[in-house]
Amino acid sequence: MKIDVKPMTIRVPGFRFGAAACGLKESGKRDIGLIVSDVPAVAVAAFTSNRVQAAPVQIGKERMRGGRLQAVLVNSGNANAYTGRDGVRVARELCALAAQRLGISQRLVLPSSTGRIGVQLPRETVRKGVLAACRDLNADGFQRALEGIMTTDAFPKFAVEGVVVDGREITVAGMAKGAGMIAPRMLPHATLLSYILTDASVTRPALRKALDLALPQSFNAAVVDGDTSTNDTVLLLANGAARNRPLTPTAREFPAFAGAVARVMRALARMVVKDGEGATKLIDISVRRARTVADAERVADAIARSPLCKTAFYGGDPYAGRIVCAAGYSGANFDPNRLDVFLDDVQIVRRGLETVGKVEERAAKVVAQPEFTLTLDLHAGRAVAHRMASDLSVDYVRFNSDYRT
Repeated sequence: MKIDVKPMTIRVPGFRFGAAACGLKESGKRDIGLIVSDVPAVAVAAFTSNRVQAAPVQIGKERMRGGRLQAVLVNSGNANAYTGRDGVRVARELCALAAQRLGISQRLVLPSSTGRIGVQLPRETVRKGVLAACRDLNADGFQRALEGIMTTDAFPKFAVEGVVVDGREITVAGMAKGAGMIAPRMLPHATLLSYILTDASVTRPALRKALDLALPQSFNAAVVDGDTSTNDTVLLLANGAARNRPLTPTAREFPAFAGAVARVMRALARMVVKDGEGATKLIDISVRRARTVADAERVADAIARSPLCKTAFYGGDPYAGRIVCAAGYSGANFDPNRLDVFLDDVQIVRRGLETVGKVEERAAKVVAQPEFTLTLDLHAGRAVAHRMASDLSVDYVRFNSDYRT
């Protein structure tokens, strides 16, 4: 799905950005991204739930215990995953190198990597990139750093919001990369690499709450192919440069701040799904009136991950059989004879009976759109769930069948 996202100058007070091309990408494009706060920032994060965790994830989880970070060092073109002790050692060395050049503690540097799994990260190649990225640091480097973290992304993914807190204009800006290996399974869940930055002064409990509130309807609602990566990381940093009174979870202005964080994260997640490898459509899957939230999520996830549903979306087929089949095997508790299904406002299942034949022309127009909503009403309770899913195209198969070659 081709999206035209025009580059723009994004500044977040108190943050600088650097990038470099060191040769990890065969294209020769930037493959190192560096984010640096002028002062140690309050930090919260979410990481992949995959049991096979990349070296940078292992180090990142360890360093997040301190609750503060000052730099994020990202390389693309190599995941540094399934690389054993040497992979961890290299990641630590590169963080130490960046810390030395920046004049900060290496424990305040969090590493991230993305790319091919099972390939050792070349020390000397990346060392040169780290040094170059440190030299490149400036306040206007947001877009260059974003390019440095991209892999199969067709377009740069970024979002920015402004919000007034304590009479001061606060900036919340985020960047993300991701097009494949996207499915909602982070603890508290992540599905890609994303870094959200703010100059707000926020206590760590409030920052944690803001991230936890935003995840379920953003990155944890995004499904491209159902695979959960070894490297997924979402990081939220607040450096306090705005000098507002520190926000707490109970502060009167906390909802406004949390809302801005949520909007940025939702926008990024939506871009990730639109840019799903080979994707041509984005489908908002809405499940309502389920018995429990878990049941609603089971149905939404089953449909979002189903190859049969996703290929039908790609082909523009409004046939309901695959949809109700996925709902049925999801494990959710509902009465199939009470099920209603809609494509936008066109009903294709009424009380368990398919009605596509009566509305096929209208339904076909809906699924031909680049974006549409699929709604399932289970008539079993009050719980709801939402997923953003891409379709599954021939191009996805073509790309991923020869990923290494």
